[in-house]
Amino acid sequence: MGLRYLADMNLSPLTVAALQADGYDIVRVSSVLPATTADSVILDLARQRELVIVTQDLDFSTLLALGGHARPSLVTLRLSNTDPHVVTQRLRRVLPQLEQHLSGGCAITVDDSAVRIRKLPIH
Repeated sequence: MGLRYLADMNLSPLTVAALQADGYDIVRVSSVLPATTADSVILDLARQRELVIVTQDLDFSTLLALGGHARPSLVTLRLSNTDPHVVTQRLRRVLPQLEQHLSGGCAITVDDSAVRIRKLPIH
């Protein structure tokens, strides 16, 4: 079974729909939890269901580091342009290359030109 992804609320439904059309198993937080759910609850859900979180919110990295958690894996987008088309294209380019890392538990930061991978737990 391939990786399953949980898109945080700051990812456009357009991006999620495009990735679903590409065959990714991805849902938005709002389809499984109220939109106002705390990040810590989202992390717990992702850990329990073995989902990779995709977000533009730096709080998830902080929560993972403070909690010393080895899961869930995390993809944090730090793009200068957050237009859904730009975000979708960047994810389409990097996700196939990151699957092995994500399955092993890591926090990945994706910016306009680079990808940084940190093994979990973060110390």
